[in-house]
Amino acid sequence: MIKSVLVANRGEIARRVVRACRDLGIATVAVHSDADADAPHVREADVAGRLPGATPAETYLSAERLLAVARAAGADAVHPGYGFLSENAEFARAVTGAGLTWIGPPPEAIAAMGSKIEAKKLMAAADVPVLPELDPARVTAADFPLLVKASAGGGGRGMRVVRAPDELADAVAGARREAESAFGDPTVFCEPLLENARHIEVQIVADAHGGVWALGERECSIQRRHQKIVEEAPSPAVGPGLRAALCDAAANAARAIGYTGAGTVEFMLAPDGRFFFLEVNTRLQVEHPVTECVYGVDLVRLQIEIAEGARLPDAAPEPRGHAIEVRLYAEDPARDWRPGSGPLHTFEVPDVDAEFAVPASYGLRLDSGVESGGEIGVHYDPMLAKLIAWAPTRRAAARRLAAALRGARLHGPATNRELLVRVLEEPGFLDGDTDTGYLDRVGLDALAAPLAGEDAVRLSALAAALAAAAADRAAAKTLGGLPPGWRNVRSQPQRRTFEGPAGQIVVDYYLHRGELVSELCPGAALVTAAPDRVVLERDGLRETFTVVTAGDAVYVDSRLGPVEFRAVPRFTDPSSQIAPGSLLAPMPGTVLRVETEVGAEVADGQTLVVLEAMKMEHRIAAPSSGTVATLNVTAGQQVESGAVLAVIEGNPA
Repeated sequence: MIKSVLVANRGEIARRVVRACRDLGIATVAVHSDADADAPHVREADVAGRLPGATPAETYLSAERLLAVARAAGADAVHPGYGFLSENAEFARAVTGAGLTWIGPPPEAIAAMGSKIEAKKLMAAADVPVLPELDPARVTAADFPLLVKASAGGGGRGMRVVRAPDELADAVAGARREAESAFGDPTVFCEPLLENARHIEVQIVADAHGGVWALGERECSIQRRHQKIVEEAPSPAVGPGLRAALCDAAANAARAIGYTGAGTVEFMLAPDGRFFFLEVNTRLQVEHPVTECVYGVDLVRLQIEIAEGARLPDAAPEPRGHAIEVRLYAEDPARDWRPGSGPLHTFEVPDVDAEFAVPASYGLRLDSGVESGGEIGVHYDPMLAKLIAWAPTRRAAARRLAAALRGARLHGPATNRELLVRVLEEPGFLDGDTDTGYLDRVGLDALAAPLAGEDAVRLSALAAALAAAAADRAAAKTLGGLPPGWRNVRSQPQRRTFEGPAGQIVVDYYLHRGELVSELCPGAALVTAAPDRVVLERDGLRETFTVVTAGDAVYVDSRLGPVEFRAVPRFTDPSSQIAPGSLLAPMPGTVLRVETEVGAEVADGQTLVVLEAMKMEHRIAAPSSGTVATLNVTAGQQVESGAVLAVIEGNPA
């Protein structure tokens, strides 16, 4: 019997494993980098061990340091979570070699599936349909379009779509760099690109006594940069016959490699109904909660019990209802999915029924790695949380999930919340019309649009101005009892200026004898105003706005949609002005390449610098056409968000 588990991971999956261990009465050992010293998973475990440093390579990817913590804490088992070393056969061997129980599949099974190239050969031998593998050095014009993929790892890293021969070399080079950085293995290969296909996967659970469950399929087609953002079970495209065929293929794959524990067999489903093997993820998946809800199982608990030698019951549980999961990321879809970092002032999701567990009945589940007051760092994946709705029907789950996202209070880095809401409410999605090209087909212009319309932004700005005035009054010893903006003689209006979603917005208003007058929002009347809450009435309807101020950031939430403003000071510091034509770092990161030089002529939108941040490459383009007058960075240099990378001077007409 396992007594103490070292959780070799961080964030929400570490918290998820800690929760399952606590339910089983098993002690837990957390590990943390210096950047994660105050993270929730560290507090929730029974004991925590430091991994000195901040980067993944020196912390969560260091098998030696992880095992040193396990020995010091007296752990007798290791759960790897997902990502990092979860699919590293050598780490699994090191764990068992140290006399510890590995809560995962045998190292041989991990090794067999660790190379997607070799995995395809094994699956073909087991009569599982596969796509042909293409050598990047030998592809011909007839092979396009194709997909470049990293042989090791997953999560969309080291993956590129290539539609023309002249794009191949750059795509292969970029995929190799990303694969080396993420997985320590630069090997890549190519395969045909299936257009308008669906990404379908089957959850498998196998014990060491020959028992194998195939717990239905998950639909994971809505992806950005080949990373999933919406997952559901069951798939709206899979009927009973196809489900049986997929589950049989997944079970055959598990038996072919002697699999034990929880894992996932991934397939591409073509529009004509044919499906092809992609890979076996020899670990728990990020999207495992949708299967847990529909099948009423605890997959982490099953992993632990199977590692202890337990047998699976002969019959797998029957499914019930429909579950949809969304991944909430600190990123801005409208700005090329730019990841965000910095303080997370508020993280609140309303009406959550369970955390890290299946709700007692249909309901809302939250698996989060962050809390209000935390910090979003630059070294790790920018996922904040997973939100899962489980309901009797697919449309009911989508509606519940969209409502929860709309009502969430998320104050800090930009998130993909608006995109997720609009996907869940989009008619094509509700009809089940999704594939891996969904985001491109529907269009980010529509899906990433703010939830708050122009009128909502104006009302929110007025509420922000009134809240700020109320805060000023509350801080003034002699004026604290007066309404915000009150004057005994009506002369000049009160004025506040903000930077809003569509640019600068000026709020002028009078408040005289209890009457609010604002040309920005005609007909709006003030009911109450406090520093954190403003109630306005218009056309007989009262609207409540909650206001949170953090530095110069002002976050306003209401049923009309969330709005973020930046307060504009009345007087600006000339030294803070940025020179025209400046190319700014959009996030902290490491300079991978500089693709220009001082004196070079560049075009608007041309890539000048490539940054690596949050395990992905980000191309920084020229803000205008002109000449590179100043270049402030070199390859390998660390830069902070907002740093001036270069200055472009416009060419004379």
